[in-house]
Amino acid sequence: MTRDMPHTPPATDRDLWTVHRGASPVLGTAIHDGHGMRPQLRALTALTDAERLREEDPFTGYLIRDLPSRIVVHRSRFEVDLNRARDQAVYLTPEQCWGLRAWRETLPDAAVAGSLQFHDDYYDMLALLLRQVEKRHGAFAVLDVHSYNHRRDGPDDAPAPAADAPDINIGTFSMDRGRWAYVLRALTEHFSAADIAGRKLGVAENVAFQGRGEQARFIHAGFPRNGCAIAIEFKKIFMDEWTGEPDWRTLGELRALMSSAAPVLEAALGEGR
Repeated sequence: MTRDMPHTPPATDRDLWTVHRGASPVLGTAIHDGHGMRPQLRALTALTDAERLREEDPFTGYLIRDLPSRIVVHRSRFEVDLNRARDQAVYLTPEQCWGLRAWRETLPDAAVAGSLQFHDDYYDMLALLLRQVEKRHGAFAVLDVHSYNHRRDGPDDAPAPAADAPDINIGTFSMDRGRWAYVLRALTEHFSAADIAGRKLGVAENVAFQGRGEQARFIHAGFPRNGCAIAIEFKKIFMDEWTGEPDWRTLGELRALMSSAAPVLEAALGEGR
């Protein structure tokens, strides 16, 4: 199983997140990219690395690497899920995590508190960063990048129908579409025009996912006039979701697609002022 990016040293369990700030109103995030865990939690997990990796979003940090501003989180969503509200951010029951038993025993209160502190710290950091971006640029766009499985019945069974599992699912549940339709339209047209792995991508809004995550909600609530958060779910066409093996050619093409989205969105934001 391989998840390391070419020429990039892997994150360690001591790494929390990496922020790269550029002179742009476009920011990418990969908050489920991470696989690291605090040693205390790693000792208690009931899941194998492969089982955790299947529900994480590996290589999403790679997809946004060329965006001028970006955040990549290095801790696993099984430590704390930053895209869930604080009271649901630690998986305590199988119902919270795809029917999986995450822990060999009930997590101690101190372990839960430590994970929730990570959640608090992340959103404190994000709010400060976005206030700075807003001060410099006015309106901004956050591309909240995730990925999802489409072969849940098994590696040898048929994938989910394309009508239910678009290559790119754009989630807009918490978005003021009247305010941000022009930005959304520019991004959707950009994705739909691309040739990836020799074909056009299927792009849809609110089909497989609706963009109900905490990060988009937080941005739209905290920056109602200037913050446009777009939840982007890539179907795992760039890897084998059962073995974790990447398809570097497709990953490279999707990375270029994300990179070229930045000037498209910068132009749209500029025209909307």
